Amino acid sequence: MTDEDEAAFDEFLAARSTSLMRTAILVCGATSHDAEDLVQHALEKVYRHWPRIRGDNPEAYARRIVVNAAISRARRRRLIQEITFARPPETAAPSPDLDLRDALFEELRRLPPRMRAVLVLRYWEDQSEAATAALLRCSPGTVKSQAARGLARIRERLNVTEGAMS
Repeated sequence: MTDEDEAAFDEFLAARSTSLMRTAILVCGATSHDAEDLVQHALEKVYRHWPRIRGDNPEAYARRIVVNAAISRARRRRLIQEITFARPPETAAPSPDLDLRDALFEELRRLPPRMRAVLVLRYWEDQSEAATAALLRCSPGTVKSQAARGLARIRERLNVTEGAMS
């Protein structure tokens, strides 16, 4: 790699590593150590292919690697274990409802990996249906149906939980 490529990669790394880490934590529902491994793996691949992908969208390339690796990891394990969910590095609201956020994270972890990836990319990362479909290499219709089913499951479980608590 040239010095210019190295400098551009360093700039990309400084600007996007936190976002990639947040995506990894949310998509895989893993501890920060597992998420760090996924991000490190993605950044290694980005670095190796930097001269080729630099002009395209390296963030999308890295995000796709993180999402695919998280899905592959879950498939290999076959049993999704209950794991402690680290708090994301950034919060959207200045005074969040922590109980609701924890309940949402818990319900998100219960979803299958691909459905979880769709919800994280669409609603947490604010990606369009087309961008989410491109990242996951599926059709926009699949993104729509997975998002609808995932949201329905979460709503159903949260309503049951609220009704049981009253």
